[in-house]
Amino acid sequence: MTEWFTLIGAACIRFSLLALAGWGTLAILFSNMPAPLRPWIAAIFAALSLVALVGRYSNRRTRTGFLAVYAVLLLWWLLMPPSNSRNWQPDVALLPWADIRRESVTIHNIRNCDYRSETDYTVRHYDRTFDLAGLKSIDLALVYWGHPSIAHTMLSFGFKGDGVVTFSVETRKEVGEAYSNFKGFFRQYELTYVIADERDLIGLRTNYRGEQVYLYRLNESPDLARKIFLDYLREVNSLKERPQWYNALTDNCTTSFRIHTSPYNPDSRFDWRLIANGYIDEMLYERGALDTSLPFAALKKRSLINERAKIVGKSPDFSKLIRVGLPGQEREH
Repeated sequence: MTEWFTLIGAACIRFSLLALAGWGTLAILFSNMPAPLRPWIAAIFAALSLVALVGRYSNRRTRTGFLAVYAVLLLWWLLMPPSNSRNWQPDVALLPWADIRRESVTIHNIRNCDYRSETDYTVRHYDRTFDLAGLKSIDLALVYWGHPSIAHTMLSFGFKGDGVVTFSVETRKEVGEAYSNFKGFFRQYELTYVIADERDLIGLRTNYRGEQVYLYRLNESPDLARKIFLDYLREVNSLKERPQWYNALTDNCTTSFRIHTSPYNPDSRFDWRLIANGYIDEMLYERGALDTSLPFAALKKRSLINERAKIVGKSPDFSKLIRVGLPGQEREH
């Protein structure tokens, strides 16, 4: 029995070391090294790792050598600096920021792109001052573009008489760069908080990308909504001064949602649906954060806003009209 435990332990250690070697190879391949060198250095690292970890030349000394090289690689990777100075795509070239006062905030560079197609658009921005006492609602938008277990999350804050402003945590892509779920684990993109009209952030997804968008009213008090709103804005201001890497696992739209809400949420315990975030609406329903007057399946069906958004188009009343008849929001219209 002891011999079996020894063999299993050795196999686990070997597997863990090979996993580190695989990650290191990918980290080099998707690094900021000169492009022609990356595949060659990655291949050399992978080959030497295999020699050190498996086969006739593998021993304690070679494994120790691998760990030393890996430590240097990891340190280099961790010290790769993010930047706010790149050749950004036009829709993310201008960062938002906020002037936060006691009773109001002025948000600068709120985006309101005029889309003709997903890739053909005119970028527009404006500034607006919001009265914090007028913040009355907070809505969660879930956007599905592929697998039902993965969604993009956005938060919309509604102000009495001042409309709605939406936050979307995204990758800040350079000109000619496309998003890759795989590359999102390897410091390929900076993190950005897009602040925009719903005609921009939601209309882009419903009317031009053909993604499925569900909009839910969160059962949160105006006081809690203000705290979350200000927490988002503090991070927006921080990113303008100190850029940060996006990470598809640890620094993404849903982890940001949890970071900004958990300090004020008495029920912020971890749930697997915070990772498989396509089911986060189900989690919130179970915790009473959504309208529970309907069964969850009925609530979700009625919260799909794609057809409304297509009919509304570019109307100035986009935010108001897409909410007509939504559960938990009927009394406002």
